[in-house]
Amino acid sequence: MGNTALKKVDEPTGAGPVTEPTEAEATAASAAKAERQEKIFSLINRASKFLDVFALSWVTPLLMMAAGDSPKRNLPLLTERLLIPVIAILVFLGAWGVLAPQVKTSLGAIPGPVEVWEQAQVLHADHAQEMERADAFYERQAARNDALIAAGRGDEVASASYTGKSTYYQQIWTSLQTVFFGFFLAVVIAAPLGILMGMSTAMNAAFNPLIQIFKPVSPLAWLPIVTMVVSATVATDSGISKSFLTSAITVTLCSLWPTLINTALGVASVDKDLVNVGKVLKLKPSTQITKLILPSALPLIFTGMRLSLGVGWMVLIAAEMLAQNPGLGKFVWDEFQNGSSQSLAKIIVAVLTIGIIGFLLDRVMFALQTMFTHTATR
Repeated sequence: MGNTALKKVDEPTGAGPVTEPTEAEATAASAAKAERQEKIFSLINRASKFLDVFALSWVTPLLMMAAGDSPKRNLPLLTERLLIPVIAILVFLGAWGVLAPQVKTSLGAIPGPVEVWEQAQVLHADHAQEMERADAFYERQAARNDALIAAGRGDEVASASYTGKSTYYQQIWTSLQTVFFGFFLAVVIAAPLGILMGMSTAMNAAFNPLIQIFKPVSPLAWLPIVTMVVSATVATDSGISKSFLTSAITVTLCSLWPTLINTALGVASVDKDLVNVGKVLKLKPSTQITKLILPSALPLIFTGMRLSLGVGWMVLIAAEMLAQNPGLGKFVWDEFQNGSSQSLAKIIVAVLTIGIIGFLLDRVMFALQTMFTHTATR
């Protein structure tokens, strides 16, 4: 009749009937999803231990929310671990920027965060320029030696080290080498002695008075003695820097006490029943120490080592300043003596660097404590 007949299509061509999942299938799918989510939550919780080591505990609630956990439960944690510290830092920077210029010193007004950041960039640029000079020096030296060899004068070939000024980064590296060497000596001395003191009441009675006498001695008192002893016993041509040894031994003498005391306390606190089991089994003393005593005492030993490393880092800066040994302490003292308008800002850069490195050193020890013990204290 002129009207085109329209065919009613109930289903897409070639498609089967659409069926809704049954209640049992929906329940099974929901259970499988919940199981997968629990596995993800478990992995995040295990990873949180490593995040805590690197001061990234605020990442955990973010990961939990991304995995589908309740924001209501994680947002307070995120606020506590990230938002509040960030706000506190911003308030500190704001107060510093406002109040610092009000304080006038012999070197001018106390620099604010902007001026300190500018001097940090200057120190970085100075390092880059000095490295370019060193590279150019070695390139010229290599070209000269190649020319001598080509001319048949190989016996005149000589190699010399670049003797430019130490950059800020190189002074940081010098201080780190020194503190780790001094800390290593402290642990080598303190750990075995602490084990002996913890296992023997006689040894504890013998060494305890000496510990109580020498533990409070300032590094400024040790430094002149160490300097004289090193100068008298180490030959100039020995290849070992006297300034390096002086600073390192001073660090050792001041930082061994926390490790010594905590090791002795940890060993003495080992469950007596465990020690008696070792005696019943007639274990060798070395086996008792390695298999029974040390595993139980390790948490306290590592706590002592963390304290020792922190003390050693503080002592090192003071020793470098007083003895004018290479490192961050000498950098601070040189800038103070320099007295330029930028010196105060550079000193604050060094202060912040010292604090950040001290924090990172503690995190390194905490990471080792987490790896080797079941319990760790933040």
